Amino acid sequence: MPWPSLSALEQRVSAWHLQRCHNIADLRRAAKWRVPAPMFHYMDGAADDEVTLGRNASAFDDIELLPRNLIDITHIDTTTTVLGQPVSMPLILAPTGMSRLFHWQGELGVSRAAARAGTIYSLSTVGTHSIEEVAAECSGPKWFQIYVFKDRGLVTEFIERCRAARYHALCLTIDLPLTGNRERDQRTGMTVPPALTMKSWLSFFLNPLWSLCHVTSPPFTLANVAHRVSTGKDVQTLQNYIGSQFDRSVTWDDARVMVQQWNGPFAVKGILTADDAKRAIDIGATAIILSNHGGRQLDHVPAPIDILPEIVQAVDGRAEVIVDGGVRRGTDVLKALALGAQACMTGRGYLFGLGAGGEAGVDRALSLFKKEITLDMALLGVRNVKEITRDHVRYRRRIRD
Repeated sequence: MPWPSLSALEQRVSAWHLQRCHNIADLRRAAKWRVPAPMFHYMDGAADDEVTLGRNASAFDDIELLPRNLIDITHIDTTTTVLGQPVSMPLILAPTGMSRLFHWQGELGVSRAAARAGTIYSLSTVGTHSIEEVAAECSGPKWFQIYVFKDRGLVTEFIERCRAARYHALCLTIDLPLTGNRERDQRTGMTVPPALTMKSWLSFFLNPLWSLCHVTSPPFTLANVAHRVSTGKDVQTLQNYIGSQFDRSVTWDDARVMVQQWNGPFAVKGILTADDAKRAIDIGATAIILSNHGGRQLDHVPAPIDILPEIVQAVDGRAEVIVDGGVRRGTDVLKALALGAQACMTGRGYLFGLGAGGEAGVDRALSLFKKEITLDMALLGVRNVKEITRDHVRYRRRIRD
């Protein structure tokens, strides 16, 4: 961790920013102010023209809420369960890679905040802290996000490590056979690990606290695979190693083997069609996560909330359905629940908090979500999440066929 005096200064600056943040959009603005441009735009950006990125959030605007009045709303219960785990609200934390790019506390800070908030944290394969480190710090329910790598021995190792560390579920990401065209990163000179270049030096200079905390923290690494590379432990070597493991020949049969190896709660993330949802159920998945990777893979694909009714109908209660993409408000969560989702996921929503103020910023993001969900349920006239039904929403305009 950074030197004590530097850490204390960073915390005071974070507190100043966070007390001025009253919603997720405010946290995004604070993160943009505090995180160097290459890192911020890596967090904030998406593929090609970023059409999907915009639609993920704006699609919620096409859905209207229909409140019921004169209902006793003295007590509001936001709790629910996701894959059998009780959570304080129907919102869980999506897996996001390399969280230390945005704040030196990285995945450890995020997982601790998730546990305090009483919700699920999902650790990414490309996290900067290991499966075991996060398990030691996070007292709440944990998922591990995994891929079908070429080295099936590595996959088996991850499964065994997660079982030993008492992770509750695995989350298989299926929409990344190769990386999407993220042009913002090319424009900003984004590199991993962060490097001082002609394109980025001014941004690092203008963000001295981030820069000083970065250079005084332990070396940046991809902790879950570092032991697998003998030719060098630098991040570029490790990133190249992970890149070489993505297998374009992966099929549903390979995913089925992983489900059988794990033999426990298993989510498939990256579903955008009813056909893929049915295939995931056929191989034994217990949760379907509607996701387009935050718009970071193929552009011009549907927003998850737009396809939710179709997927819910196709799944027909055989698996839980989770919506990941564009969730920025408590009302977004209520709309997804009304259309049949079990819960929502947020990635950027908490990363903006992490960038704005580290672990305390994630606390702030999750408390804002909880406060909004509670208030919005009361105003909608529902006392618990089970009371939220399709009758509470309508489309302002119909999605075109």
